[in-house]
Formats: sequence, C-alpha cells, structure tokens
Amino acid sequence: MSSLSQKQCIPCTIGTLALKGEKLRQFQVQINSEWKIVEEHHLEHEYKFKNFKEALKFTNKVGELAELQGHHPDIFLAWGRVKITLFTHKINGLSESDFIMAAKIDELK
Repeated sequence: MSSLSQKQCIPCTIGTLALKGEKLRQFQVQINSEWKIVEEHHLEHEYKFKNFKEALKFTNKVGELAELQGHHPDIFLAWGRVKITLFTHKINGLSESDFIMAAKIDELK
C-alpha cells in the first residue's frame, strides 16, 4: 500500500504549477510502475479484466472514488479493459492529487 493512497486529493489553488522533471519522478516511484507519465502531462494505466462485466464493475468503483475525492479521471471502458488517464484540468498537467488518485485506484483492483 502506498502512503499516497492514505492522503486525500486537494484541489489546486490559483498559481499552482504543474509538476515537472524531478518532482514528477519523486511521485512516480511511489505508485505502481504500470502507471506511465506521458509527456510530463498526464498519467495512464490500462487494466485488464476477464470480461466486460468485470471491467464495468471496476469502472463504477473508480467513478465512486472519483466523486468521493473530487478528482475525476478520464475513463475508457471496453470489453476486458479499462484505461485511466489522470491529470489536473485546472493546471493542464500533473499535481500531487493525480498521484494520490492513481494510488487509490490501484487499491480498488
């Protein structure tokens, strides 16, 4: 269990800058290595399932978590897979909350 998963997502304030470079790497080592940082802008992870029903069940769990945290990922649902994309829309990049959410999503599986 990641210590990030014990934290709560916190909305960014005016003037918050997106994480870049070494700051991103410091957070990346704290989450599952299957999460990929794409162009220092967003996190992506694709989860595999035996069928559509299991993928949908996971998607619904992610949706419930997103509502509780007030931090909403982009979710792509297909037969046997769910792709999650995380970034903070307000800053058009990554924040600590994205990594917190990634850690929390991994605990749902």
